[in-house]
Amino acid sequence: MHIFKNTHYDFLRWRWHAIAVSWAIIIIGAVVFVSRGMPLGIEFAGGTAIVEKFDQPTSTEQVRSALDKSLAGGGGEVVIQPYGNRSLNQYLIRVPTVGAESGSELSSEQAKVENALKQGGLGNFTPQGAQIVGPAVGKELRSKALLATVFSLAGLLAYIAFRFQFSFAVGAVVATIHDLLVTLAFLVIFRYDMSLNVIAGILTITGFSTNDTIVIFDRIRENMRSLRRDKLGHVINVAINQTLGRTIITSGTAFLTSIALFLFGGEVLHGFAFTMVVGIATGTYSSVFIAAAIISFWRGTGPTRAAAHAPASASAAPQQPTRKSKPQRKARAS
Repeated sequence: MHIFKNTHYDFLRWRWHAIAVSWAIIIIGAVVFVSRGMPLGIEFAGGTAIVEKFDQPTSTEQVRSALDKSLAGGGGEVVIQPYGNRSLNQYLIRVPTVGAESGSELSSEQAKVENALKQGGLGNFTPQGAQIVGPAVGKELRSKALLATVFSLAGLLAYIAFRFQFSFAVGAVVATIHDLLVTLAFLVIFRYDMSLNVIAGILTITGFSTNDTIVIFDRIRENMRSLRRDKLGHVINVAINQTLGRTIITSGTAFLTSIALFLFGGEVLHGFAFTMVVGIATGTYSSVFIAAAIISFWRGTGPTRAAAHAPASASAAPQQPTRKSKPQRKARAS
């Protein structure tokens, strides 16, 4: 299936514009992170999260007011937000403190929250679920998530450096780091909790973006042999244009699937789906603009290295004195 035929877009022409847009998003995300911080999910921050379903319509302010009256220290520390469809009257209540690390006291905060809701006169409610994570477990999960991300980047660098060249590996890793920073910036700006689901989404888009980048790199490597006398910038543009249809089909299918998951996947998968939507978009964008631009910066835009080592016999072939021999023979005959 061919979406585009014989395209000749100059993608490298827009590399500086693409880098400027990326830096703008990353800087905005960094400013929001410094000023407001990044919300951590219960897996990393620790605490108690409870989902309560109320029999009658209840607002966030009513739930917070009930907790402020009966739960000590609940005013500024308790996180209260609607959970799922508003018509279901479900609320997620998260307190950052837990009981003991083990034993029956582990669920003491859940009992305190439910008693506070009963005393607040909010009517009947039914617990829909609870999650309790101690500080030690949260710290361990944070360290393992960081190690998983670092090891994945190191493995990508080693694999691409072995299969291609070091300049290609640098381009792929820089593009992957770009994807992580841009995705984290969007998560911070839109105030999504950093949870295990989000980490899973980040690692997924890392592999997706790298796969797309490798397809383009493989075509660049082939063109460096067939177009060895052309400048590297032209070789890169030809490779991107040749794989443009495949990139749009693959990324577009995954993007539409992520959109459907974001809209209909439910509250539990909301953060994961948002990460996938942003990550697929920025991963495709970085494969076309950022990774290819890094190769051109690293190697220069002059003729490819294969052109510098082209055989000398090819250039000396036109100098054969075939036409001069015929006039000499005619002169001797006369």
